[in-house]
Amino acid sequence: MIDETIAEIREMQTHSSSVVAVKATQSLSELLDREHATVEEFERDLERNVSALKRANPSHASLFNAMETVLVNVVGRKDTVDEAKELLEEVSARVVEDVRHGKSRAAANAAPTFEDGETILTHDYSSTVLEAIETAVDSGIELTAYVTEARPRYLGRKIARQLATVEGVEPHLLVDGAVGSFLPECDRVVLGMDCIVEETLYNRVGTYPIVATATHLDVPVTIVGSAAKVVDDGFVFENEYRPPAEVSLEPIENVQIENPAYDATPMELVDQLVTDNGVKNR
Repeated sequence: MIDETIAEIREMQTHSSSVVAVKATQSLSELLDREHATVEEFERDLERNVSALKRANPSHASLFNAMETVLVNVVGRKDTVDEAKELLEEVSARVVEDVRHGKSRAAANAAPTFEDGETILTHDYSSTVLEAIETAVDSGIELTAYVTEARPRYLGRKIARQLATVEGVEPHLLVDGAVGSFLPECDRVVLGMDCIVEETLYNRVGTYPIVATATHLDVPVTIVGSAAKVVDDGFVFENEYRPPAEVSLEPIENVQIENPAYDATPMELVDQLVTDNGVKNR
């Protein structure tokens, strides 16, 4: 189960970082059925597998946080194998619960920050931002949403289609490069996040120029996401480089195609951070 999960994470069959964290945590239940002569042997086995799961995708902060939480709360806590295994089961269940519901709690905290008649701009596809918008309009307010395509994978089109089905939202779809033309019409930029590491926001490529332009135009920026994606230390983000074919279907002679999945935005450019822990104005 653990080896299969590692392979799945490496192959990016599961793209959501929260789903990856849940799958990795649940896979550790395989250790409960293994024979361990001593609690030290069990803990070494746990540490080896946690390390392997973390290495499967170094760009996922949720995965890192979930694995670290398991280790900190299990290793060195019990004196017998049975007690340690029982604790692993309890901690894993708690971690899964926190990851699964962290996004919804963050969305619930973000919903009241929307105002009736507000015009926002969002980038890429964030299920947390989408849920926050849906919860906000359920309270009776109306919003205008400018949505970037999020090239080259065009995931922004997905959230635009979903917003088109939400009563109370007027969605507009635009190419990433057009944000400078439409940001002056916006009251706020609202974005999801892949992770925040030591005052740097890592999110879908294109985020940095949007936030930088918004800052120049004095348009406030709000980031919404689970606290499981916020890491203070011990985690080094590794960018993912996507296939060149996403940028150009055919190779271009003597041209090296660059396709990073994420970019880095200084958090000093962000005005508000909303997680399941609450709203923090910066």
